[in-house]
Order: sequence, then structure tokens, then C-alpha cells
Amino acid sequence: MAAIAQACAAGKIPARIAVVISDVGDAGILQHARQYSVPGEFIAPGKYRTKLDDDAERAYIRHLSDAEVDLVVLAGFMRILKGEFLRAFAGRVVNIHPSLLPAFPGLESWKQALDHGVKVTGCTVHFVDQGVDSGPIIAQQTVPVLEGDTPETLHVRIQEAERRLYPAVIGALAEGRITVKGRQTLWRKP
Repeated sequence: MAAIAQACAAGKIPARIAVVISDVGDAGILQHARQYSVPGEFIAPGKYRTKLDDDAERAYIRHLSDAEVDLVVLAGFMRILKGEFLRAFAGRVVNIHPSLLPAFPGLESWKQALDHGVKVTGCTVHFVDQGVDSGPIIAQQTVPVLEGDTPETLHVRIQEAERRLYPAVIGALAEGRITVKGRQTLWRKP
């Protein structure tokens, strides 16, 4: 969120962050929102661990709609979004994942990459669909797996790549330079 807010302030993203909503009451992202004078709010996710319950989903939709968002940008939101939410923001929800999808979807993908012995991993920005990390891929950034890497050291380097890639993709989306045809995303030059 901080990298996105900095890119907006620097004019690299022709947009503003309308609101930050977190499903974790003491999440760092809410502190970042305050630092950048962005409205931030905790909305309880409800009774499920991996998704929003119906009441929470309606609250998220209402808050985002009231803020008149054009794009929902997920960052560290570890819940699967389904039906009503994705219909309300059809084609306008993006996520960043710490692997080169479709490899290593789900949780702790940097650990999955190390356990699998890959030599290269990275991060992926993708549109969100009904599946888990399965939407059309917008962009990817590679990160080498170094000899002696631990899950922590690899994760730090992936996060550095995420802070570069995500603002660039959001900027291109805000400029209308990305279109989707089936599973393919097409980039128009600036």
C-alpha cells in the first residue's frame, strides 16, 4: 500500500487511493493509510477463516461502492472472494501473489518454491476470479532463488519485486492500457 501511495503522490499512477479496508483490526496497512491521509477502516470478516461471510461481503461492497472505487487492489488480503463481490466489481479486482503463477498458488508460496527446488520464482499481478490465484495474469517479475536462501530471505526479495511491479501495473490499468481477451492480457504502449 505504501509503494502504491508513493507512486500516486509522485504522479506515476494517475489515480488516488479512495479507501483502505482491512479484515484484520491491527493490520499495518491501516497505519500506512493514516500516514498517507487515506481513509482506513477495519471490517470484521465474519465467521469463516478463508472467505468473507455474507454480511461482511455486503459491508465490503457497500464501503467500496460508497468510496466510488474504480479498481479494487488487494494486498495481503488472505480471503477468497466469490460471487456477489466479484459481480459488484467485475473485471476490476486485482491481486499480487508471491510466485510466478500458475506455480505455487495459495499460502506461503516462497516456501513452496524453496521446497520444490526451483531456481527462479517471483511475483504475479493477476485479475481475481472465482478460483484461488487463478485469474488472468497481468504481469510477472522474476526473482532468482539464491544458494543458501531461507524462506525469509527469499520472501524479502519477492516483496521488493512486488513493490516495483504492483504500482507499475496499477498505473497501466489507471491509464486504460491493459485489456483482457479470455485469459490473455494485452498491454498498449504509453
